[in-house]
Amino acid sequence: MRSPFLERLELGPLLADGAMGTMLYAEGVDYRRCFDELNLSDPALVQSIHRRFITAGAELIETNTFAANRFKLGLHGLAEKVRDINLRGVKLAREVREVAGEPVFVAGAVGPSGLALRAGLARSPEEISAAFLEQIEALLEGGVDLLIFETFTDLDELRLAVGAARSACDLPIIAQMTFNEDERTLSGQDPAQVVPALEALGVDIIGTNCTIGPQGVLAIADRMAHRTHRAVSAMPNAGLPTVVEGRFLYLSTPQYFAEYARRFAESGVRIIGGCCGTTPLHIKAMKEALAAAAPAVRPAAARAVTAKVTEPPPAYDDAQAPTTETPTGLADKLAQGHYVISVELDPPKGINPAKVLAGAAMLKQVGADCINIGDSPMARVRMSCIAMAHLVQEQAGIEAIIHFTTRDRNLMAIQSELIGAHALGIRNVIALTGDPPRLGDYPNATGIWDVDSIGLISILKRLNEGRDYAGNALARPTSFFVACALTPQAPDRVKERERLRRKLDAGADLVMTQPLYTREEVEEALEYFGPIEVPILLGVLPVQSYRHAEFLHHEVPGIFVPDHIRERMRLAGERGLQEGLAITLEFVEEVRDLCAGVYIMPSFGRYEMAAEIIKLLRR
Repeated sequence: MRSPFLERLELGPLLADGAMGTMLYAEGVDYRRCFDELNLSDPALVQSIHRRFITAGAELIETNTFAANRFKLGLHGLAEKVRDINLRGVKLAREVREVAGEPVFVAGAVGPSGLALRAGLARSPEEISAAFLEQIEALLEGGVDLLIFETFTDLDELRLAVGAARSACDLPIIAQMTFNEDERTLSGQDPAQVVPALEALGVDIIGTNCTIGPQGVLAIADRMAHRTHRAVSAMPNAGLPTVVEGRFLYLSTPQYFAEYARRFAESGVRIIGGCCGTTPLHIKAMKEALAAAAPAVRPAAARAVTAKVTEPPPAYDDAQAPTTETPTGLADKLAQGHYVISVELDPPKGINPAKVLAGAAMLKQVGADCINIGDSPMARVRMSCIAMAHLVQEQAGIEAIIHFTTRDRNLMAIQSELIGAHALGIRNVIALTGDPPRLGDYPNATGIWDVDSIGLISILKRLNEGRDYAGNALARPTSFFVACALTPQAPDRVKERERLRRKLDAGADLVMTQPLYTREEVEEALEYFGPIEVPILLGVLPVQSYRHAEFLHHEVPGIFVPDHIRERMRLAGERGLQEGLAITLEFVEEVRDLCAGVYIMPSFGRYEMAAEIIKLLRR
């Protein structure tokens, strides 16, 4: 499975963010404080900095976890907070990305242990490696897209860090050493020695960061680029720091960095960013310089989403309005026996739908039939599912299924929004009751629930008959295709079975299940919940690591990951993504004869894993 990050690098230089520490210091955080701990105590500040770098044009942001290993955190009495700080750091960065709606990569930042320069506190290689692994596992649990090891001065320590990462995952790795003005590391190596050593570790990107400014880093990066076929990264400081009125200042200007951004790109550097002293102004200037030097580079999937030419809207012809005899594309495919594949994409938390649209376009290209759009899942505010579905259908050209809940809407709003959705061409609806508001961002919000999912199905079917819930006639009937949900592993299976019968009696056209993992589970569920006379799309949630499998099994209601699958993931170690993909494909092939298709739920926004599954299924 090809990493989207590595695919993006093939298209041209990628701009990374600047200095988190510099920005925190500029916001008044004392330099003696543990910056990483701010992930817990002041998350809004950390997110504001991520947001400013994305707005400036960064395509890659680093988590605020550079010093979040056991040894460095221990200096602040936080050695037992390694998982909390790293996990939170990833979630903060991912949330900002979701709100921005841009196809930005989140890199898990890992710095040196801090022991090499502290005499008398030497630890064994095994202890240092274990500390790196502890941090890396938390970053993986949070869902980083790649790992970046930076500001390492000791090649042996970097070997330990990369080795720990490779024992835990096969995500892309950026490995950066820092050099002095004599172009040597503190441990004495020059670029000619560092490059083959990092190649031998199997890292994907070799680079340098920190200590010196753009001029010196360019010379080192150029030497690296001439000695390797791997991508090279360069993230210089904004010159050497000076102290002015008690504050550390860096003097290299954004304009100076803009000039060097062009020169880095001309020398073949693929990842260009900034280290100490670089601000969003530096990143913005670099973005403009790179854009002026070459055509804008966007991910391949994003390029497939074409902007529509502004034209006068066509006149609405009521005679051409859909009727109950007009099936949706999804309904038609199911009726013809086509094996249907749907993929769930969450709407953005902000106003920019670009990332979701790019994902939808890419999934269409590989053979997905439709896209499921959540309705503020987990009771957390996101873009309207109706608006997002309309954009997906209009701009990505693939049919959508909206998740429509009764949690937020009274009877009037339910019917008003459904009629509006139908006018926009959205006719596939999965009827849901919705997560309670207390689970989300607004625990004091009031849930409405004039009806539950069963009542919603009845409303949809009445609209299809040409009348509203009160019996008032519509000008024309709607033509909704109505799905319902089933949780085969529900804690109260008797109640779940009774509710399924009522959903089917109310007129549900399709059943979509929560995730299952074995044919035995599917067969048992069909026997227990049957007979089910309508098509079934089986839920598929690929596990991505042993920790992920354990989390789903122990902490997510309604999901049961069998012991033997969790054991397979444990044994897979760093090959978690590949093993999770293999498990998913084995399961889907085993149950093809038991269902009408599958409903894929990618975790952490990793659409590429869903795409790989689809490509293999469509062979």
